[in-house]
Amino acid sequence: MELIIKLLPGFGVLALLFVFMKNKWVSKQDAGDEKMSRIAKSIADGAMSFLKAEYKVLAIFVAAVAALLFLKGYYEVGSSGMIAVSFIVGAICSGLAGLIGMKVATKANVRTTQAARTSLGRALEVAFAGGAVMGLGVVGLGVLGLSGLFMIYQGMWSGTENLSLVLNVLSGFSLGASSIALFARVGGGIYTKAADVGADLVGKLEAGIPEDHPLNPATIADNVGDNVGDVAGMGADLFESYVGSIIATMVLGAIYATLPEFASQFEGLGAVYLPLVLAAVGIVMSIIGTFFVRVKDGGDPQRALNIGEYGSAGLMLVASYFIIQ
Repeated sequence: MELIIKLLPGFGVLALLFVFMKNKWVSKQDAGDEKMSRIAKSIADGAMSFLKAEYKVLAIFVAAVAALLFLKGYYEVGSSGMIAVSFIVGAICSGLAGLIGMKVATKANVRTTQAARTSLGRALEVAFAGGAVMGLGVVGLGVLGLSGLFMIYQGMWSGTENLSLVLNVLSGFSLGASSIALFARVGGGIYTKAADVGADLVGKLEAGIPEDHPLNPATIADNVGDNVGDVAGMGADLFESYVGSIIATMVLGAIYATLPEFASQFEGLGAVYLPLVLAAVGIVMSIIGTFFVRVKDGGDPQRALNIGEYGSAGLMLVASYFIIQ
């Protein structure tokens, strides 16, 4: 466990390297004919335009809140102005998690459609690779950000007597992630539903065009909404839940840091490091699990997904036993 603790940020980097490789692989797949590529480009451009506009507003919000947190932390006993740094880093990582997911989704959508023309297994492989990029991007950024900041703050305020201060400052990371997730999820969701209802009303009721027909320009807006709300918003939302649960369990671990049973383990920080270690090892097991997801033509895609999920969960269960021991 001691070696894993020293390499905690490396596990986050490993996940991001895997994300880069998978994203590159998805980009190399066939995007179909000229018409498919043109529609996919319109959706991707629209999604990026929305995200740029949204993130510009959020940047102002993050800067304003960070300034308030700095002033509060600087003058409050038991806190520090560094909580503003945690807040900004958390907000950036949350925004990146959504951006990474949306970028690969707009690529994977059209490539999955093209792959489905020839092979069910190939279509699942492309679609799953796109999903794996966002999933591992979320956990990679989470582990890298949390472990990196925790180690920096431990170097600044060492010892169990300063553990409360360290976790107080680190909690700003979760607040930053939650702030971005709130606007990305709700703002993207409003856009999604507005575009969906508008496209259906104009297309089916007024023009008599079938739902999601390419001749209806509002269909592009509908698909843009699906990407910014259900992908980018979901990515930020998952990131917020992920880091929030880790920080919460680290706080619970801090309660036991002063007990004699934990005093000899990593200067009393064994119980605090445990959630981070489990999350880091979970990254490795999840990467291994992605290689189990395979389906032949005529096979059951859900069964293939279950094999990957249960396989990585089983490996994680065994690894957790030895880590906790």
